[in-house]
Amino acid sequence: MHLQHNAVPKDVPSQAELTSHAQARTESAMTENTDDILTLLPARLKEARRAKGLSLEAVANLSGVSRSMVSQIERGESSPTISTLWNLTRALQVDFAGLLEDSKSTDQIEVLRKSEVPSIDNMGEKCRIRILSPPEEAGGHEVYDIQFEAGGALNSQPHARGAREQLTVLEGAVRIVSGTAVSELNQGDTARYAADIAHSISANHPARVFLIVKNA
Repeated sequence: MHLQHNAVPKDVPSQAELTSHAQARTESAMTENTDDILTLLPARLKEARRAKGLSLEAVANLSGVSRSMVSQIERGESSPTISTLWNLTRALQVDFAGLLEDSKSTDQIEVLRKSEVPSIDNMGEKCRIRILSPPEEAGGHEVYDIQFEAGGALNSQPHARGAREQLTVLEGAVRIVSGTAVSELNQGDTARYAADIAHSISANHPARVFLIVKNA
């Protein structure tokens, strides 16, 4: 069955006109109080992304803006162009002006109780990994609390090129291997090492470490 399309009334703006008008409003807003906007923008974009339950990768796919650029903008390390900001707000389905409006939720503390922290018990040998970083940081900046039983070990394959790890021993002692480098750490010691090569953490006795994984 063929449906005949009715002619669009002349007073109804086209999609192209609507898009042009919205972009103009975004550009106008960007030129007003630039310092305030650059201060608010990183946190507001991150809040909007989390509210939608989207990862950095998902926003990158929806907006056409690279994952690394989205991450840099959220950390306040890069200022987006009008075009980039327009693509991000469309992907997040938010209005630019509304994004910068004062909100009661601006000042808040996100709390995750001990019982709510996700953990992994089937990775490695005799160790329990608690995931402290939010899901959207996976593949970016990851934070872990790892507890080892006696003889426990966590052997890892190379991560993305340029990845590094920083480990602090909270309890006991551990042995770190990164490629051919080996180091023994005791309580209170911190080690930083390459994670884009085979690496491992092991403990002869019960131990606990705080681990940060930072991908390039």
